[in-house]
Amino acid sequence: MADIHTESVFEVEICAHLAGHGWLHRNEKPFDLGFDRRLALFPGDALAWVKDTQPDAWAKFEANHKSNPDAVFLKRLAEELDRVGALDVLRKGFKDINATFKMAQFAPANALNPKTTEDYRKNRLRVVRQLHYSEHNENCIDLVLFLNGIPVATLELKTDTTQPVWNAIRQYKYDRLPVDPKSREKEPLLQFGRRALVHFATSCDEVYMATKLEGKKTFFLPFNRGRDGGAGNPANTNGYATSYLWEEIFRKDVWMLILGRYLHLERKETVDSITGKKSTKETLIFPRFHQLDAVRALLAQTKFEGVGGTFLIQHSAGSGKSNTIAWSAHHLASLHDAENRKIFGSVIVITDRKVLDSQLQDTIYQFEHQHGVVQKIDDNSQQLADALNAGKPIIITTIQKFPYVLEKVAGLKDRKFALIIDEAHSSQSGKAAHKLREVLTSEAIETLKKEEGTEQEEDLSIEDILNQVVASRKRPANVTYYAFTATPKAKTIELFGRPEPDGKPAPFHVYSMRQAIEEGFILDVLKHYTTYDVFWKLSQVGDDKLVESGKARKQIARYVKLHPTNIAQKVSIIVEHFREKVMAKIGGRAKAMVVTDSRLAAVRYKRGLDDYLKKNGYADCKALIAYSGVITDKETGTDKASEGDLNDKGQKDDRIKEDFATDEYRILLVANKFQTGFDQPLLHTMYVDKKLSGVLAVQTLSRLNRTCLGKEDTFILDFVNKAEDILEAFRPYYRTAALSDVTDPNLVHRVKAKLDATGVYLQSEVDALAKAFFAKNGSQAALQAQLKPAADRYKCLTEEKQELFRKDLGTFVRAYEFLSQIAPYEDIELEKLYVYGRCLLPRLAHQDDGDDWQVDDSINLTHLRVQKRGEQAIKLETSEVKELKPLYEAGSGKAHPGEEEPLSAIVKKMNELFSGNLTDADKLGYVTHLVGKMLESETLQEQAQANDSMHQFANGDYKTVLKDSVIDAMTSHTAMADQALRDEKVLAGLAELLLPVVYKRLRLAGGQPTPPM
Repeated sequence: MADIHTESVFEVEICAHLAGHGWLHRNEKPFDLGFDRRLALFPGDALAWVKDTQPDAWAKFEANHKSNPDAVFLKRLAEELDRVGALDVLRKGFKDINATFKMAQFAPANALNPKTTEDYRKNRLRVVRQLHYSEHNENCIDLVLFLNGIPVATLELKTDTTQPVWNAIRQYKYDRLPVDPKSREKEPLLQFGRRALVHFATSCDEVYMATKLEGKKTFFLPFNRGRDGGAGNPANTNGYATSYLWEEIFRKDVWMLILGRYLHLERKETVDSITGKKSTKETLIFPRFHQLDAVRALLAQTKFEGVGGTFLIQHSAGSGKSNTIAWSAHHLASLHDAENRKIFGSVIVITDRKVLDSQLQDTIYQFEHQHGVVQKIDDNSQQLADALNAGKPIIITTIQKFPYVLEKVAGLKDRKFALIIDEAHSSQSGKAAHKLREVLTSEAIETLKKEEGTEQEEDLSIEDILNQVVASRKRPANVTYYAFTATPKAKTIELFGRPEPDGKPAPFHVYSMRQAIEEGFILDVLKHYTTYDVFWKLSQVGDDKLVESGKARKQIARYVKLHPTNIAQKVSIIVEHFREKVMAKIGGRAKAMVVTDSRLAAVRYKRGLDDYLKKNGYADCKALIAYSGVITDKETGTDKASEGDLNDKGQKDDRIKEDFATDEYRILLVANKFQTGFDQPLLHTMYVDKKLSGVLAVQTLSRLNRTCLGKEDTFILDFVNKAEDILEAFRPYYRTAALSDVTDPNLVHRVKAKLDATGVYLQSEVDALAKAFFAKNGSQAALQAQLKPAADRYKCLTEEKQELFRKDLGTFVRAYEFLSQIAPYEDIELEKLYVYGRCLLPRLAHQDDGDDWQVDDSINLTHLRVQKRGEQAIKLETSEVKELKPLYEAGSGKAHPGEEEPLSAIVKKMNELFSGNLTDADKLGYVTHLVGKMLESETLQEQAQANDSMHQFANGDYKTVLKDSVIDAMTSHTAMADQALRDEKVLAGLAELLLPVVYKRLRLAGGQPTPPM
């Protein structure tokens, strides 16, 4: 028993299991007897297969080759394998004169053809130990798997008690070479795609795979199940942690399914950025474990449940979602139930991934050997209707046609559909999102903006809008939803998740961000995160004014953010940091993205960056800008300019992506457009000048996580956000997105009661409008007659009560749209009020009084400094899981009217918050520092939660913590001032940046016009 831990025992146990489950195996030496090294075939199995399953074809072949037909057949088979590869021969077979041979029979979609079913049972699967494969040496591979005499996989085994899996990988890279190093002759077994299709480096604990052996450049991917949301495999109380490989993956039905309907050859055309030469790269795609597991699980559950369910697949960036979606679509299109009936008439894929269309077409053609299985909808809605009516197996269409798809499939009640929604890939801005937003009412848009905490419509993601479209329509009983996303929001989980034992919905299948990072498919973008603080002070000029404080504060903050001095300082930091720290990364090809919070800010950044590069003679980091629409900015002399007007070669839309991929451009400035859904592996660094939170923060910063050769890390420099806020945004998605609770379905009843009590509408008006709305020949006049009285009553309310009613009615409409997809209300009164509310809301739209105060010459920026706060690694792996919150008590809010204050008081408060105890040389923020320090105190956090009144809270440790913070702030202030005085470069830079402002003020004070600068 002394050798029980060795590889030979590992081999014996794997082979014994396979032999007990239908595999052929020779259990005595020489184990590889019967293998032909020259042909790299197991001839006996190949001949036995064709003679047993295709006697008529063999008779024709024998008649044509009377002299030694066996040898001629093997020679012809080897020639075809060398010409088109093992995958093609196994799936399509080959011809010889008038004889056609199939070399495998894959599982039929149904059991209606007995001959096909019988041939499937006759497939000859074989495992061979210690196979000597070369005519030039005596190297041997631990295990080789064959199908009907054709080698399809190899395995090198290691036991972790002697050697780790890395030794098996090294063995493949340096000892299993596709070309013999001495004779320079090819090794047939190891030629890419021609014989063995996949190579497994396997230990007791882990499995890695490669589909192409090319020496030390061989790239192995993990083929592990994942452990606790991360990399690796869980312990197996019954044996090896990797036993799933031979017990599940090599199980006859699963292995045949992988070879027949998963493996595919991907061909990509690439263009050399320097020479312009085109080349085609071939990659053999073998499914990763989570991809195979996800597709098999959703197929099995769909077959068990039938039509009408929902599936949420949370797969991180780097998971290979395009392939997973393609495999899902292909398998769902041919899925049959237990009675051999096809389950779905059509599979509809909703996506804006341009690559997915061609990928689906190419991949499925490899499986089906026929064109026309996939119908792309690139014209109009009639084309989509024709495809649905014709029952096209797979229909792929764009996201903006999604509302029409829902409407159409709901009308075809005698047909059943699978709807695959690829919701989180596309950028939230641009043509797709704009067209999709057009299907929503303005009230729905405003509601979504409030839900997502944004003032900009462009910040609404595709996921937000698709969720709203789904929620606003009754879920058709003849449709099954399959939603794929990396970062599901709470609403997405409630719409598409499946109930767990605790009643809370959850994703059906998860491949986490943590596992993707640990397995090396994406990079951890939070490892190198630097934050900056902006300190500034304002002065008031001229008469005092009475303005609304909330709006004024926003305008002042915006004024500071867009101020030329602020932009100039940040441009200097960005360019110098990029040239000094970033440019040399990734073999000198690293790129950066600057994320701005508006089109105006992006334009000013672009102007400032171009000027800075020109002034300093920097020609090595040209920039492009991307935004939608046009912008006018008098400050920079920009008049109705599109992105193409600001780019040096007029680049727009996809041309920006294409040119940014070249070595000519290194920096991309964005305003919403390309902020998410943009894949460029050479992106290494991001400069953030926009408030980010939640899913938008994750999707934005994740633009950096794509891997490529030579890319070892990433870097983020953030002018706005705090590290702890970014950590908070990432926490829900690092492992598995989960809900803290489910939305209470009785919420709509409570909000309805609150609305009824206002007396704005009468029940008789609600009833009459519903009757007119649903009447076949209803009129617009009949609707308006019931809405006008309520609108008049609404106008008689105080502004505070108007705001509260409008918000509550919007909440009711939104909540009913959403919850009616989940809860079977069957309440006609709710439905009638829902229709009434949707019609009434446009009449109640908030009217701006047009008296918003704008920053003018009454305020000046007198001091500004952008200072590094600190560089740190934000550690996701040690953070706790954060659950997403559902709707909760929507509609329970109160109105908050804006307060008016003198402009001087607002300026004073802003200076107190952002500057504080200032010196003449460098006026830095003090109060902000104090508040920030106190907010970091865990003691105060706990006491604030425990005490219900501010007076009680003040009697705790508040004063002690404040005193400590004051002392700490004094130390920081001294250190920063000392740094500025000791560093002549910093001092000179400040003097240069402030010069235009000082000069302009002096000119105005002297009554002189300011010349162009």
